Amino acid sequence: MSEWQKTGWRNKPRIQMPDYTDATALNAVEAQLSNYPPLVFAGEARRLKKHLGAAARGEAFLLQGGDCAESFEQFSADGIRDTFKVMLQMAMVLTHGAKVPVIKVGRMAGQFAKPRSAPTEVIDGVELPSYRGDIINELDFTSEARIPDPAKMLQAYTQAAATLNLLRAFSTGGYADVHQVHAWTLGFTESEEAERYREVANRISDTLDFMKAAGVNQDTAHTLQSVEFYTSHESLLLEYEQALTRRDSTSGNWLAGSGHLIWIGDRTRQPDGAHVEFARGVLNPIGLKCGPSMTSDDLRLLMARLNPNNEQGRLTLIARFGAGKVAEHLPRLIQTVREEGAEVVWVCDPMHGNTIKSSSGYKTRPFESVLREVREFFGIHAAEGTVPGGVHFEMTGQDVTECTGGVQAVSDEDLSDRYHTACDPRLNASQSLELAFLVAEELSALRNTRLDRVAG
Repeated sequence: MSEWQKTGWRNKPRIQMPDYTDATALNAVEAQLSNYPPLVFAGEARRLKKHLGAAARGEAFLLQGGDCAESFEQFSADGIRDTFKVMLQMAMVLTHGAKVPVIKVGRMAGQFAKPRSAPTEVIDGVELPSYRGDIINELDFTSEARIPDPAKMLQAYTQAAATLNLLRAFSTGGYADVHQVHAWTLGFTESEEAERYREVANRISDTLDFMKAAGVNQDTAHTLQSVEFYTSHESLLLEYEQALTRRDSTSGNWLAGSGHLIWIGDRTRQPDGAHVEFARGVLNPIGLKCGPSMTSDDLRLLMARLNPNNEQGRLTLIARFGAGKVAEHLPRLIQTVREEGAEVVWVCDPMHGNTIKSSSGYKTRPFESVLREVREFFGIHAAEGTVPGGVHFEMTGQDVTECTGGVQAVSDEDLSDRYHTACDPRLNASQSLELAFLVAEELSALRNTRLDRVAG
């Protein structure tokens, strides 16, 4: 990567990025950010890459989840805590099903920018630029609010730093104690609707009781009290990304200091585009969204560009096709990876291909469609003999009503009750945990199939 420069993306075609009208203000913000400390550190990114390498081999499993787009207005310590709490619960259930460590990665502390399907939107005959996330402009439908403001990058940095500070405290300060996390999970399974998950919860209880009887407790095992928790976001706003890029003093390589894992969206993955150019030169693990339009030729080119040394854990392919479409697209991409001998982590994003408009007018995602895509993803990997390495959800710890279905049976009529997202609908706490139980069933079945093959 000696020829790579962190400014090189500026010479490439750029899409899904704002055109700032005040170049002087933009330059001042970029200069200020360039003097700020990085939000994450190279050693953390390398450790995550090592864990993801294990996920590629089936020796770990990735749980990636969090907000569609982080909000300045809704930012709160309680919100961070609640999402972190649900992710811990999900991870515990998945660990029991997979019998391998679960890598916990939040869509947090950086997920402020959003790609949009159209550059403008029209309401009541008025056309204005689209809302692109709080780091760029504002949700209010006024001309002033929709003007890209570079100063918002400074507010995003401050919020990300505060979020990371709290996440690190929660991760190591006792809040993540495994017995406490399981007590929260038991609370969910005690409801009448969640009866089918009670058996798994009871088996987890038995495991913890055995460990305690064997002398493995909070006092003797530090890992029961703390967790490793990483952050991720789509690296969409490259002015922000470049300003936080730093040279790693240990290796001499470049680090995207904005988050541990950054990903390239399905709309911005042009092999010769600005976003791929930026991502190829940083040492962080890189995610690549793969939608129905991803061709085998594009995937070959992108794998060569983003992971030229074929490093384990470097590249995560995040499949997002939509329920009923996985069998049409995933096998050909798996075949491409196999032909290239490429090292990748296969991850399922069952959210982005299953967005619909409800009869009540709200954008929503049916829980059953989300679950169906997950099952199809696992089914294809079982048939191909490849490793399903993780899942990627848009979710929140809040009791929102944005996705229909689940044990709470959220209906179209319920969506207006607590529909808080500024962009895409998220799974609520109950739906997220229910999905974890269902994914755990898939992981357990996959593990048993592998054991049967070995025994046979």
